[in-house]
Amino acid sequence: MKTLNRAKQILIAGFCINLCIGILFTWSVFKKALVMDLGWSNAEASMPYTIAIVTFSVSLLLAGIIQDRFGPRNVLIAGTLLSGIGLIASGFGTTPDMLTVSFGLIAGGGIGFAYACLAPAAMKWFAPSRRGLVNGLIAAGFGLAGVYLAPLITTLIEGWGIDKAFIFLGAALLLIAVPLACTITNPPADYRPADSAAPSDQKAPVREEINWRGMMKTPQFYGLWFMYLCASSTGLMIIGNITSIAAVQTDMEGAAHLVVILALFNTFGRVAAGWLNDRIGGLPTLGISFVLQIVNMLMFPYYGGEMGMMLGAALAGVSYGTLPAVFPSLTANFYGLKNYGTNYGVVYTSWGVSGFIGPIIAAFAVDSTGTYELAYVASVGIMAVALAVCLMMAKAAFKKPTSDNSDINIDAVQAK
Repeated sequence: MKTLNRAKQILIAGFCINLCIGILFTWSVFKKALVMDLGWSNAEASMPYTIAIVTFSVSLLLAGIIQDRFGPRNVLIAGTLLSGIGLIASGFGTTPDMLTVSFGLIAGGGIGFAYACLAPAAMKWFAPSRRGLVNGLIAAGFGLAGVYLAPLITTLIEGWGIDKAFIFLGAALLLIAVPLACTITNPPADYRPADSAAPSDQKAPVREEINWRGMMKTPQFYGLWFMYLCASSTGLMIIGNITSIAAVQTDMEGAAHLVVILALFNTFGRVAAGWLNDRIGGLPTLGISFVLQIVNMLMFPYYGGEMGMMLGAALAGVSYGTLPAVFPSLTANFYGLKNYGTNYGVVYTSWGVSGFIGPIIAAFAVDSTGTYELAYVASVGIMAVALAVCLMMAKAAFKKPTSDNSDINIDAVQAK
């Protein structure tokens, strides 16, 4: 009972930390203020967000390597400290270059270090059959952050200005997230969850522990990496521009509530996809998500008025929310938990690359044509390719990862 309570404490603490560092997905509120109030171009206002995504991805990989060797606590504390300091420094970032450094590099790196430690620690406290749901719940905090942060940021900007808004948010993050980070640990070496049911994606014998070198010799890795790249590009394009899209497409002045809608359905998508992953498998769950996003992008040019924008934001949120719930579970199922931090960090580099593709496509479309329609068309093509890869991987679902013996812990081979 004590270990079960400890597992729940880790899960709750991880969820709450993500509620603090999920500020990354509220950038569209900041972007609108930078464009409307300070006169920045869409490209200039998008750059700190784009750099933050890339830095997030790189720092997640570095944090994964470090925590696999030394544990999550100190890495997590460093990440929450950097996140808060970066936000406070952003309050003094009066130029695009300064904000790119403070928010894009410092805060983005800190968020990546913090985020990298939460899911691996939580998964080690729970059984493999619950990996999807645990990942979904941990990731839900990151998505749910927008529900309270979007209106809070809007209020702070209107009342105090964008500079003070960054400072207040950074100070609050330091006061809340750093103490919570001190409570996150890995379970004891001899700890074993009671429920040992197998994850649904692996019904054939698999090699349980594969390091990053072995992982990169398997076709599954390249399928996961490419699908994550495509799906994240579309999701991040909508997340980073939803308020601007509403302003351009429907002349909506106050659209911060769309960030809340997107965040709510993003959160729902993470939890629902985690639950579905544990029951029908990760690849079928991804396939459903990809089809939904394709339909949404096809319909986006026709969404008019507030209700249309709300529908588009909701569907984009659900589809994107699937990714952080399913891809970590697939990585753990294919390659094990011993090297999970490093392995998922390598997989997650695709998310960093997508941070350039999605937002830049959106900025190019609106700056060159005055609308986002070109970005929607590009997203349909990108998601269609992701769906094709998903179907090919599902067809080969019983082909297990293989590698040479130097990269695999042979003693960990077991039949699922």
